[in-house]
Amino acid sequence: MTDTTFDGIREFVAAAQSLSFTAAGLELGVTSSAVGKSVSRLEARLGVKLLHRTTRRLILTQEGETYLASCLRVLDELAETQGLLTTGQQEPIGRLRVDLPATFGRRHILPTLIEMAVRYQKLDLSVSFSERLVDIVNDGIDLVVRIGTLKDDAEIVARKLGSQCLLICATPDYLARHPAPQNRNDLLQHDCIVGWRHGTRKTWMLIDENGQTVEQEVRVKHEMGDGEMLLNMTLAGAGLAQLPTWLVQDYIERGDLVAVLERYAGAEMPIHVIWPRTRYIQPKIRMIVDELLALAQRDSIIFRPE
Repeated sequence: MTDTTFDGIREFVAAAQSLSFTAAGLELGVTSSAVGKSVSRLEARLGVKLLHRTTRRLILTQEGETYLASCLRVLDELAETQGLLTTGQQEPIGRLRVDLPATFGRRHILPTLIEMAVRYQKLDLSVSFSERLVDIVNDGIDLVVRIGTLKDDAEIVARKLGSQCLLICATPDYLARHPAPQNRNDLLQHDCIVGWRHGTRKTWMLIDENGQTVEQEVRVKHEMGDGEMLLNMTLAGAGLAQLPTWLVQDYIERGDLVAVLERYAGAEMPIHVIWPRTRYIQPKIRMIVDELLALAQRDSIIFRPE
């Protein structure tokens, strides 16, 4: 009896990526009708609809999107393994889906990813930027960099790259109009600019008199979606903001910003690289993780090692 487990996958992937049976047929060297029949047999075997057919184009169903992500991951792993067997060298092959924090990711992670994509021509990148805690498994993301404390999750693996140190600062103009805060509770009287987070308390992380990290309530004037927006709002003189040293140090040295409440400064937030837990880590993920760990060691001012 013939095993049909993998029948139709190649045709489905080609059709799903091009959203056309005709284009898929041209790619595979068969007729569009043959592609359509292969996909139909695959759908019947799975018991789900993967593609909606219209007169103009194909549309992936939700089940189709999930199945496509799984198929692409498996095909990428096969391609990487084949490359290793035929050349004897590990090389990242296939698409890598990465999600980064907006400002930190663009400034400090993306250049390394771009350099690797140029070095390894068979590596394809899909990079997105967000501050939210993505569902790395269900969203089909291969690698995530996140700043902040992580929740326990058995489905992910995390490696710490380092930490970022936080300062509270404002422009000299703002401080000329509003007396600089002298203690933590003064933050309830100031215009504070915070990062936007849905459904979370608006607090800053400070170091108390005993050297412990504490959460301090602040009076929120403005909420911004990422670090660049926070910085721009602060430089405009709109209020106080708590920002990482890697983002504001140059402005402080030039006098554009002034650090306040320095005796409470020094709170740190961990920086992790995260990927889904599997029995076998794909070579491309392992190589990117190794590269980011090496980057963190080189740029100790940015990543602040333990």
